[in-house]
Amino acid sequence: MINKINVKRKNIQSVRVPKNMYRNKLNNLLYTDTKNELPEILFITTYPPRECGIATYSQDLIKALHNKFKNSFKIKICPLESNNEQHAYNDAIKYILNTDHPNAFINLADQINTNINLQMVLIQHEFGLFKNNEADLKQFIKILEKPVIIVFHTVLPRPNPSLKANVQEIALETHSIIVMTNSAAELLVRDYGVAIDKITIIQHGTHLVPHSDKEELKIKYQLEGKKILSTFGLLSSGKSIETTLEALPEIVKKNKDVLFLIIGKTHPSVVKQDGEKYRLMLQAKIEDLQLQEHVQFINHFLPLPDLLEYLQLTDIYLFTSKDPNQAVSGTFSYAISCGCPIISTPIPHACEVLKNDVGIIIDFDNPKQLAEKTNRLLLDEQLRKNMGSNGLHRIAPTAWENAAIAHALLFEKIGEENFRLHYKLPKVNLDHIKKLTTSFGMIQFSNINQPDIDSGYTLDDNARAMVALCQQYELTKEKEDLKYIQIYFNFIKYCLQRDGYFLNYVDEEHHFTAQNNTTNLEDSNGRAIWALGYLNSISAILPEELAKDADVTMQNALLKVLEIHSTRAMAFIIKGLYYYNIKRVSEQNISTIKKLANRLVQMYKHEAEKKWNWFESYLTYGNSILPEAMLCAWLATGKLIYKEIAKTSFDFLLSKIFIENKIRVISNKGWLDKENQLAPSPIGGEQPIDVAYTILALSKFGTVFKNEQYLEKMETAFSWFLGNNHLHQIIYNPCTGGCYDGLEEDYINLNQGAESTVSYLMARLTLEESLKKEEKNIPIHIGNPNKLTKFPSLKMNIAH
Repeated sequence: MINKINVKRKNIQSVRVPKNMYRNKLNNLLYTDTKNELPEILFITTYPPRECGIATYSQDLIKALHNKFKNSFKIKICPLESNNEQHAYNDAIKYILNTDHPNAFINLADQINTNINLQMVLIQHEFGLFKNNEADLKQFIKILEKPVIIVFHTVLPRPNPSLKANVQEIALETHSIIVMTNSAAELLVRDYGVAIDKITIIQHGTHLVPHSDKEELKIKYQLEGKKILSTFGLLSSGKSIETTLEALPEIVKKNKDVLFLIIGKTHPSVVKQDGEKYRLMLQAKIEDLQLQEHVQFINHFLPLPDLLEYLQLTDIYLFTSKDPNQAVSGTFSYAISCGCPIISTPIPHACEVLKNDVGIIIDFDNPKQLAEKTNRLLLDEQLRKNMGSNGLHRIAPTAWENAAIAHALLFEKIGEENFRLHYKLPKVNLDHIKKLTTSFGMIQFSNINQPDIDSGYTLDDNARAMVALCQQYELTKEKEDLKYIQIYFNFIKYCLQRDGYFLNYVDEEHHFTAQNNTTNLEDSNGRAIWALGYLNSISAILPEELAKDADVTMQNALLKVLEIHSTRAMAFIIKGLYYYNIKRVSEQNISTIKKLANRLVQMYKHEAEKKWNWFESYLTYGNSILPEAMLCAWLATGKLIYKEIAKTSFDFLLSKIFIENKIRVISNKGWLDKENQLAPSPIGGEQPIDVAYTILALSKFGTVFKNEQYLEKMETAFSWFLGNNHLHQIIYNPCTGGCYDGLEEDYINLNQGAESTVSYLMARLTLEESLKKEEKNIPIHIGNPNKLTKFPSLKMNIAH
């Protein structure tokens, strides 16, 4: 419990708390790496510059793990080599496993066992990598004294006795097995007798992409006016690209503008064995079928950004593998993540993913069927768009960020007390904020990450956006931020009516909509006053004209605030007046704060009971704003009852939404009722705005009370955006800078609208603001800041 400040005099107070654990811990959260030794995980895998699918897979996974987590673990890499396959590596490599050396496995095991920092081993397994060394691999796993995770990239059905015994022996000695599809897991259980509780399914990762305009990308790559079919990957006969070539004449009959892109160089192993025999055969077939104008080879290993752009401009992606046992394909996973409709042969991965209008399955080696399905899609643009959109929603959980989270959770489970995950804060990215903003204001909704101008604008979104950009400007002093602050401020003024009341809804033609007449707008008015108050609080760093305009607008907006009685609207107004009073001190401001806060006090006294310390008989949306407003009221007036209710109600709220090191805000599927507190909460229906408001409140309470628990909860709450939620999936998209619109029971709403994106940005910036305040050791002001009196003998007892 925090002891109350013991002050003999009743006038203004200032408390300056020395830099302490609170600041150090916050600094560690935001910026620094711990000096303590972290547990190390050794990845045994092929690795770039070796050109193979597993090498690329491992590089992408390791990069994602580094980007998602800090102060959690270290990853060491042991590339797999042979006498014929050796490379110089860019990454720092301490270990190499040459599978052709007789004692390589034993020597590596000795090194691992004697290294106390290495606490786990992960092996990427493909039968071709160990085809002459399976016995050595099994012996290696047996003598390792560290937990072993093995990733089976292929699981073959109907194994012969030797293969079955081989896999069973490996499975017996490992702590955990990762596969990438449900069908692979089912095969391990059914055909190999592996215990289901030893298996973890983590789907092949995919890259987040910005979903650029398809036609603009076609212009960039000189493909304007073409309908693009494509396939990519290291070429080999197993890809059966000739199936597409044989289908093309029928496709060309109905689509004269079609162009088939074959993206990728020949697989290095194929080149060593057969040279360019397969590519030459394809070229000969193209000439025989007179398809020279309709096929283009891109005969090199494309950099990832270029590859993703080629996939984004693709109209249909074709996957024609003829191997029915190919467990997984990263190539068509990447294509789906780029919004491509897919036509694929029925490998297990495709059969799982391409359900429910995500793509089309065709038979192996069936050019006629391929031509028919391709023509159907090429002639139906809406069907292609629908499939692309369905695919994006299906593939979203497989983003590399989510794959990294799934792996890290497995590391944590196996490593137990040696592993504790800390999410790494993404850099601030304003791209989507700017994309949503026109010269008039911030657009309300997005389709995925494409702004939906038909949704119009709202005062709510522009008010929050102005607060966020003011936070950003305080931290960076970037002049470009002023441009956006001015846009949002102009929109707020546009919505302010002559009677001192705000309207909320504006259409794309800048007209107020009929919805303003049917919706209660008190909360919107409260948010506008909060935003104006915050703008005025930073007037010292604003251009003079903007600062003056902000003051005049605030005064006009305060004309009818006492006529507003919505609980949250009153709380927003208190916050706005608190910030306004920091720079524009007046008895009128204090008087209004007291009147509104006293209403909240009366609501609290009416509803609060022994086990229900709240202002209403239910917890709904935006709950954190109420105790935060009471804390602001105490800071502005010094009236202790406001402080007491603020802390009691806030701690009560936190007890309801923080469970097992996660935040789970009140679901919009069902509010929490005082009379039925023990009823199970609905799963899903969690909104980014509620998490953000909680973080804003935690920051203020942490600043005032210097309680480390508030900081810990701030970190926990923010990690909700980064994957620490019941789906273990990202809510914030670091590629676009947008935030997904909601966490549901079994999926993420991928639309990145204004409310969610701005909410994330406010939360992210609040973390940095908290650090800045601690660095400057800013005193806590209680009462009129212009009459600040310091008491050197004043002490605050802090319980951690």
